[in-house]
Formats: sequence, structure tokens, C-alpha cells
Amino acid sequence: MQLGYFAMPSHPPERGLKAGHDWDLQLLRWLDELGYKEAWIGEHHTAPWEPHPAPDLLIAQALLQTENIRLGPGGFLLPYHHPAELANRLAMLDHMSGGRLNFGVAASGLPSDWAMFGVDGMSGVNRDMTREALDMIIRLWTEDGPYEQKGKFWTTNKPDTMYGLLKPHLKPLQAPHPPIGVAGLSKNSDTLKLAGERGFIPMSLNLNPAYVASHWDAVEAGAAISGRHADRNEWRMVREVFVADTDEEAMRLSVGSMMGRMMGEYFLPLLDNFGFKEFLKHRPDVADSDVTVEYCAQHNWLIGSPTTVARKLEQVYNDVGGFGHLLVFGFDYIDQPQAWQNSLRLLAQEVLPKVAHLTPK
Repeated sequence: MQLGYFAMPSHPPERGLKAGHDWDLQLLRWLDELGYKEAWIGEHHTAPWEPHPAPDLLIAQALLQTENIRLGPGGFLLPYHHPAELANRLAMLDHMSGGRLNFGVAASGLPSDWAMFGVDGMSGVNRDMTREALDMIIRLWTEDGPYEQKGKFWTTNKPDTMYGLLKPHLKPLQAPHPPIGVAGLSKNSDTLKLAGERGFIPMSLNLNPAYVASHWDAVEAGAAISGRHADRNEWRMVREVFVADTDEEAMRLSVGSMMGRMMGEYFLPLLDNFGFKEFLKHRPDVADSDVTVEYCAQHNWLIGSPTTVARKLEQVYNDVGGFGHLLVFGFDYIDQPQAWQNSLRLLAQEVLPKVAHLTPK
């Protein structure tokens, strides 16, 4: 099993943008030093608890301060970017990374973002835009011109050479392109089907393991469309994780600190407004009012001593049928940096060896 990190990034609303950015950079340096394989950075525009609108700015700085970890947006919200502009920017970033770039994509799920950009997310236009943009980006990276591609939302061109000097020339360093990752939420997630169909990296967000088990069905359904083999080793599982020397200390530092605050003040109320609390329940008959921070800590989070977390991680692994990468869900522990750094260290150095036998077939 490989370790990675998934950052929205999350910061409390009172945190200054520069202070939050600096914390994220510190985090990425720690992850690199501890041997984490990858980190994914989210994009949001109207969520004070998820305040970073440009993951490539953080990635570009982090590439200069790390050596081995793969970095990528997790993901770029494709409805808000012209495909040609983003294709060129990412191609340059891939060269800057020396081939350490991943490319995560998402359709955007916040109604406030839809409103800012004038995108109709309620009827699924955002998903249609995402598919069209991704197809255009990949074609720009992999297909020679000249051609014109007219879509429903954008037009992209690869013109022939002009004046003997000017022509499209930007392609990623990695051939044919950086690895592409997509995240899914629902049982019949279109994005996870797309991952299976196109051979992209599937990522399951931090929901109840009993519910997430159904995600692999969507990946395999997509793979069947194109005759691909869906490899569970590529499946990324995002989880809240806090490891400490004892179970009691881990509970105090998670539920009683920033993990608990962010979940209680932001994430749970947001899911409640969207009608998504069911995705956190270990049984469908659990009342929405019972899905509290403490409930999530008991049923969904991987918190405790190294031995306890290893046991819980193996249980999640068995519940979903196996996966190859655990992505730690990121939180802002600027006020207790040593505690968060120690949790990341214990996960890598003490928990991971205890689950080395978990290798999906």
C-alpha cells in the first residue's frame, strides 16, 4: 500500500491566505521527507473553509522545495478553464516538475462556484463541460494538427504553421500525458465510470467504507465499456487519519481539535444541506441528527495508536475489497504542527509496515 495526501486545502476562515499557503508548503515538505508518494491539491473559489483558487500556484512553489513526491491538482475544475489555456499551462508545469506532475480533474460541486462562473450545475451542465474540456486537453497534447475541434462549450484549434515561425508546440514532458485522476461520490458515479473506461486514476472521497465499497462497481462498469482491466492497485481511498501514541491522545487531537472543528462547523453542515449525510452512515436507518463529529470518528475515521489505526485500516481495506493507495485527508494544524507532523510520521513508519501484506490482486 502506498501513502499520499489529499488537501482541499482546508483552513479556518480566520486564517490569512498567505499563512494557509505557507502551511500547505510546509506540509508538502514533510510529506516528501517522510516518503509519501503523492499529494493532490484542490481548487475552490467561494468556500472560506477551502480557500485556494489556484492549485498550480502552490504546486509550482512546492516543486522547488521537494524532491520525490508527485504533485497535482486534485482537481482542476474544468468548467472554469478554457481547455487550450489549461493544456498549455499544465504542459509547462509538467516540464517544471521533471515529470512529477499528476493531473486531477473535477466537475465542481459547489453551487456558489457555479453562480460565480455562470455554470448550470443543477442540470449537469458542469459534468458535460468537464468531459468536453478533458477530451480537448488530451487531444491537444497527443494529436498533431492542423485541426479545429468545435464543441458545445468551447472551440480549440491546432493551426498549421503561420509565417514559417508560429505554431502550437507545447506538450507535456510525460508521454502521452501526466496521469489523470478523477474523484467520485455517488454509487453510480459518472466520473468513476469514466475512470474505468479511460484508464484514469479513481479516487473515492472520505465517506463511510460500507458505502464506498460500491464505488468499485462503477469503475469496473466503465472498464467493461472499453474492454479494460480495472486495477485495484490504482484505486485511491481518501480517509481522515490521526495517529498518536495512544487512542486517547488521538481522540483528543482529532475530535477535540481542528479535525473536529472543520467537520462540525463546515463539512457536516455542508453535506446536510446537500442531502449527502447518508454517505457517512454505516447503516441506512441511522438518523441524520446522529451523524455527528463523534459518530464520524467512531465509524469513518482512522484514529488511534499505530496498532489501532493499522487494525482499522485493514478493516476498511477488507470492507471495500482492496485498494492500493491511502490518501490522508488534510487539515490545518498550524496551532499544533508537531502533532500533525507526528501523525504523518507514525502512519508512514509504524502503521504502514503493519499493513504491508495488504496487496490487492
